[in-house]
Amino acid sequence: MGESASLLCTVVTVIVFTASTLAFMFFIDRFGRLALLLAGGVQMFLSQALIGGIMATKLGDEGGLSRQYALALFVLIGVYVAGYSWSWGPLTWLVPSEIFPLEVRSAGQSVTVASGFVFTVFIAQCFLAMLCQMKAWLFFFFAGWIAVMTAFAYFLPETKGMPIEQIGKVWDLHWFWKRVVGVEEVQVGEKH
Repeated sequence: MGESASLLCTVVTVIVFTASTLAFMFFIDRFGRLALLLAGGVQMFLSQALIGGIMATKLGDEGGLSRQYALALFVLIGVYVAGYSWSWGPLTWLVPSEIFPLEVRSAGQSVTVASGFVFTVFIAQCFLAMLCQMKAWLFFFFAGWIAVMTAFAYFLPETKGMPIEQIGKVWDLHWFWKRVVGVEEVQVGEKH
């Protein structure tokens, strides 16, 4: 699409990211955390898979795409960015701050933020080498991880409308996590 399109792509991506993040602030209390994680995960998965599919079938060995396919990739990247910025992006900050018990919330949030930064740096440093080796399959690789994290999110309890002091009860009543957390642990955490 030309060299000048690079700047335009960046500007449009930032606008989409900002607008979607602002929309998140209106969606979060209306739809809840779980619905946004699942819907955003599906949106991100589909866009990654379609990007990989277009690149695998149309890019070929010549290293170029027609204008129409380049535009389709640009739109799909915007769809991915929108899906991330109205769901997984801000929720990776919000959900951990809500689910940790008060006694360990600051430590838990610190570990969450630190691990997020470590993996962000890791992916940023490895992306180009992985792209050169895996080519279009890199997008299928990331789509697979998005499927894994979306499947994991399915097992999270919904914390919408729950006072932060009562989050322990959410884990105790959840069909999956009550076996992991255990009633005794929740009750001990509530006594302090």
